Amino acid sequence: MEIKQTQAGIKPRPQAVVFSARQRLLRQLWNTKLLYLLLLPGLLHLILFKLAPLFGLVIAFQDYNTFQGIRGSSWVGLDNFITFIRDPYFLVLLKNTLLLAIYNLVFGFPVPILFALFLNEVRNMFVKRFAQSLSFFPYFISSAVTVSIVYTFLSPQTGLVNRLMEFLGMQPVFFMAEPGWFRTLYVSLNIWHSFGYGSIIYLAAIAGIDPSQYEAAEIDGATRWQKMFFITLPSLSNIIVTMFILNIGSFLSVDLDKVLLMYNPSVYETADVIQSFVYRQAFASQGFPNYSFGAAVGLFQSLVAMLLVVSANKVSKKYSESRLF
Repeated sequence: MEIKQTQAGIKPRPQAVVFSARQRLLRQLWNTKLLYLLLLPGLLHLILFKLAPLFGLVIAFQDYNTFQGIRGSSWVGLDNFITFIRDPYFLVLLKNTLLLAIYNLVFGFPVPILFALFLNEVRNMFVKRFAQSLSFFPYFISSAVTVSIVYTFLSPQTGLVNRLMEFLGMQPVFFMAEPGWFRTLYVSLNIWHSFGYGSIIYLAAIAGIDPSQYEAAEIDGATRWQKMFFITLPSLSNIIVTMFILNIGSFLSVDLDKVLLMYNPSVYETADVIQSFVYRQAFASQGFPNYSFGAAVGLFQSLVAMLLVVSANKVSKKYSESRLF
């Protein structure tokens, strides 16, 4: 087929080549149709429950009325954000949220790493698998059950902890009603609930380390501790930095289920966080729920989290090779 040269001097692609590329694409899609079919439920979930609700954030800039809807509600701009920041209770919420996040990051983040490092040194496969299964089991227990277990152990009348304290001559303590104990209990429960699941990522990374490095270290007379600190731990540096950045992204997010189940008016001074405040505002038990104010507070929290992720990623990019983008 003769192809005429255009005025610009560029020859158009032959029609046969275009059809051939399109046919290859269609053939490839057809050959992998089962994989795309498996992807479809997750894609629909992402669109319906993650992307589509983002359009509803417009109510954060409105005085939203349920009966009038988004189109009929009046526009107030940044008034909801200003009201939240000027609220005297804002500093209390920010302090409680930051302290819970810091404690959870400082004490909770290293636990899966240390557990994976020590579990990797266990040579008895039965003990290793049993310990890993036992640590992973709490992740499948709902927050309601785990909080109920804590209440049972810490009950001032029948709790095992208070019974032991009485046996030692100490006075029983109602831990769940003491503001000073809330953060300790929350962080401890959160670590117990999730450290086994978090260690899977590090165990998978350890499994990918080249065994020849350990063999060379053994020839040089390295001990198990030296191999752990000079081979295993440095090999995990990239995944540790990546997980740290992801944890920074959820820095201002707490486990709302645990907080709602654990807190009560007597511990509000240490237990009330931004998310619980949003919950009370958006789903008020008295009067009409303030959806606009709740959406504004939630959006403020998300924007701060995004800034933290970007900042952490820039720092990691500067000081290491690991980064998310």
